[in-house]
Amino acid sequence: MAAKKPQAQPNVSAEELKSYYRDMLLIRRFEEKAGQLYGMGLIGGFCHLYIGQEAVVVGLEAATKEGDKRITSYRDHGHMLACGMDPGGVMAELTGRVGGLSKGKGGSMHMFSKEKHFYGGHGIVGAQVPLGAGLAFADKYLGNDNVSFAYFGDGAANQGQIYETFNMAALWKLPVIFVIENNQYAMGTAQKRSTSTPDLWTRGAAFGIPGEAVDGMDVLAVKAASEKAVAHCRAGEGPYILEVKTYRYRGHSMSDPAKYRTREEVQKMREERDCIEQVRDLLIGGKHATEEDLKAIDKEIKEIVNKAAEYSKESPEPPVEELWTDIYA
Repeated sequence: MAAKKPQAQPNVSAEELKSYYRDMLLIRRFEEKAGQLYGMGLIGGFCHLYIGQEAVVVGLEAATKEGDKRITSYRDHGHMLACGMDPGGVMAELTGRVGGLSKGKGGSMHMFSKEKHFYGGHGIVGAQVPLGAGLAFADKYLGNDNVSFAYFGDGAANQGQIYETFNMAALWKLPVIFVIENNQYAMGTAQKRSTSTPDLWTRGAAFGIPGEAVDGMDVLAVKAASEKAVAHCRAGEGPYILEVKTYRYRGHSMSDPAKYRTREEVQKMREERDCIEQVRDLLIGGKHATEEDLKAIDKEIKEIVNKAAEYSKESPEPPVEELWTDIYA
């Protein structure tokens, strides 16, 4: 991808830009800290970091309202933070502590928050997409104008259940936005080696589902596309597909050395296309914030993340009897 500077939109205020900067920075610093805790052995099992992809969830959440739902795959910490889940509760869940949002029983991949309408983290590739359509079906049945966001990756886009879901969602005109987070590599396989079409969103055409590709490294572009998709769904026009072209800086999971791409490729993306640096440039260049203002935000975020990490270490492990709770309704 060539270097590109984002264009400030006239309907985006300085305060909104600062909030996007803050939200994306929170996700990045949180994920960096999670990587450290994993290295120290405090987080067990699998851990998939969201570093590089922050503009996707922050841009999409900017178009939501109370009652909208979201469901995603195992690379889910960013989605949790973007929808307002408590960083301390998220980090404690990663470390398997009782103070976690699922009492330490969901871990990195299977967290849940009914209060924030966050329906997981799912470990089986593509399995969350039919569930996302089910959430949308419930809202259509209840007659409200809520929208569900079903996130999945470029790897999951080749799963059969995705197309079964597209068919049903189109038939029933469900208010669901299928968000393809195309970070270029399905685990370790480049998209061009695994996928017959260059653009994944066009696969909705067979079912009559409209959609578009959007630059996932530009939070303002994602927000604009999200507003369009949300308006389509709220108007009762059925599903919409957003293929958000993004890039993850780390390996697929913490155990992935990412030898399938060059260090230079990752560095080039970091230097030329970083989503946080783009908003930083807009804030400084447009005189919406000073270096001191942004340093103050950076300091505040570091304090939040350090506090979350401390809470996750101090929270006790769940008692043995927790094994028997929340199993049956």
